[in-house]
Amino acid sequence: MATESLRFDRYNRMSYHPDYHHNFQKPYCVEDLEYLCKFWEHDDWRSMAFALGRPEASLSNKVNELRKNGMYEVYKNLNHFY
Repeated sequence: MATESLRFDRYNRMSYHPDYHHNFQKPYCVEDLEYLCKFWEHDDWRSMAFALGRPEASLSNKVNELRKNGMYEVYKNLNHFY
């Protein structure tokens, strides 16, 4: 692990760290979006961030974006991967 210390924002979300967030700034694939939407209301943010390799704030922003454009329920009910 790198010697960088972990940082958290005012909402106690882990900030970007290269050892944990290997998919940071990469496009989301359909499998990631389905996982995110299907488990968003059931799993905790930190677990999902580790599973998807993205910072917690990135996941929160993506969910808000999907809800605004009407795609959240589409991915949640996709049932292709999960």
